Amino acid sequence: MTKTVDTGSAAEYLPRALNLGALREAAAGCRACPLWRTATQTVFGEGLERADLMLVGEQPGDREDREGRPFVGPAGRLLDEALEAAEIDRTRAYVTNVVKHFKWQARGKRRIHAKPAWAEIAACRPWLDAELAVVKPRVVVCLGATAAQALLGPSFRVTKSRGAFVPSGLAPYVTATVHPSSILRAPDEAARRAETRALVRDLQKAARVLRKED
Repeated sequence: MTKTVDTGSAAEYLPRALNLGALREAAAGCRACPLWRTATQTVFGEGLERADLMLVGEQPGDREDREGRPFVGPAGRLLDEALEAAEIDRTRAYVTNVVKHFKWQARGKRRIHAKPAWAEIAACRPWLDAELAVVKPRVVVCLGATAAQALLGPSFRVTKSRGAFVPSGLAPYVTATVHPSSILRAPDEAARRAETRALVRDLQKAARVLRKED
C-alpha cells in the first residue's frame, strides 16, 4: 500500500520488526513531514543495538545530510573530542537526532541550518521513540535546547539544568547539555575552550554513572 506524504507523523512508516536495521531501512522512505523534499536523504541514528549511552541532538547538518551519518561534521568532531576527554568511547554509544532530515536555508551557495518547527519534531518523534525502545540506554544525554525540550518538555532550560539528571521515563538517567555547534559559534577561542571544558564536565557526569552501573 502506498503511504501518504506529509501526514504529520512517522508512525505509519514504522516497520513491524523493531530492530535498528529495519528501522533504518523504513526511515529512508519517510515522508511524514515536508523536510524530505529538500534533504538529500534520511540521516538515521548510528551505533550499537544495545548501547548504554544514547546521545540525542537536534537534526543533521549539511555534512551529515550529504554523508547520511549523524555527527560527522564540525560539531561531530568537537563532540568526539569532548567524549574522548570525558573517557567515553563513542563506538560504544548510540548517536541520533530528534529530526532525521536536514532543514536548511540557502545563503548564496551555502546551505545554512534552520531550526525545525515543533510540527516537524512531532512528526519525526516515532523514530526516536522506536530507537529508545530498541536500544534501551541506561543514560540519555540531550545535546542542545531543541533535543532537551523535545524530550523533557518545552519548559526545560539547558541554561538552568545542564549536567543535572532529571526524572524521566526515557531511561534511568537523563540529562542535557549544550549542542557542540553552539560552541563553534562562540565569539573567540577563549570562549570556545571554556565552553568545551564545560561540555566535557557534563559528559563526565554521564561517564561516572556508566562506570558505576557496570
